Amino acid sequence: MFAVTATQTDPDNPLAGLTLGERPEPETRDGWTTVTVRAAALNHHDLWTLKGVGIRQDRLPIVLGCDAAGVDEDGNEVIVHAVIGSGADETLDPKRSLLSEVHDGTFAERVAVPRRNLVPKPAALTFEQAACLPTAWLTAYRMLFDKAGLQPGSTVLVQGAGGGVATALIALGRAGGFRVWATSRSADKRERALELGADQVFETGARLPERVDAVMETVGQATWDHSLKSLRPGGRIVVSGATSGAVPPADLNRVFFLQLSVVGTTMGTRDQLQRLAVFLEQTGVRPVVDRTLPLAEARDGFAALAAGDVFGKIVFTA
Repeated sequence: MFAVTATQTDPDNPLAGLTLGERPEPETRDGWTTVTVRAAALNHHDLWTLKGVGIRQDRLPIVLGCDAAGVDEDGNEVIVHAVIGSGADETLDPKRSLLSEVHDGTFAERVAVPRRNLVPKPAALTFEQAACLPTAWLTAYRMLFDKAGLQPGSTVLVQGAGGGVATALIALGRAGGFRVWATSRSADKRERALELGADQVFETGARLPERVDAVMETVGQATWDHSLKSLRPGGRIVVSGATSGAVPPADLNRVFFLQLSVVGTTMGTRDQLQRLAVFLEQTGVRPVVDRTLPLAEARDGFAALAAGDVFGKIVFTA
């Protein structure tokens, strides 16, 4: 079968290890099944794998990709939950992994996954839209509705509008009854954030009209100081990534003085993925797909992600 594979890692030239071509068919085991992939979404995780982050060299070569929507062996349209683990909250399993870390991922014509990882795809969602949910949109859903501790009408600041998680936060926040503010260095991305549902947009680092109830932080080092300064006393910063660097200044005096909460999170559970799918079905909210490419043109998608030339999600079709 055709697949997109990481064959080597290089922190300076990650695309050097990106290989497109034939791979063996996936092998299943007890409790696992095979899904025919119709669409798979690209994430920063895939780029980090090519840089050598979070992957053991003895796992290479490995098929990339965490997210997918497709058809199971019984002909059901499904969404694939990316976290391989056990327990009521599989994200807390110390032995958990994501597809493409230990087991081959979703950038292929077929992928083997545990049966428990399959969620019904609502008919109202296209395969391309559904493929965006398991990582970026599920992370945003958990940030807003699980970790942030917000009430409808609260003001939420989304740092770095444009990425997959950030665009999901804006759309979900609007649908959830929050007042959503967003920042970006790009005037074009600020304008698109307004079209997506943001109430106000600001240049990165700009002084805000008032302090916010919560900050959704996926940028890290470049925006951390602004996130602390923008939060009201007793507010909360929810962190799910650090695309600009993971070692910002702590500024503990500000954290303690304002009694701020800093909460980390990653993705979500299978049950939350199912609730997210229903939420989108009921509200009419849909993921923003920046572009759709066939798997054979995956290199173009990786290059665009590496350059930051993305608003929403890049999706590959098999």
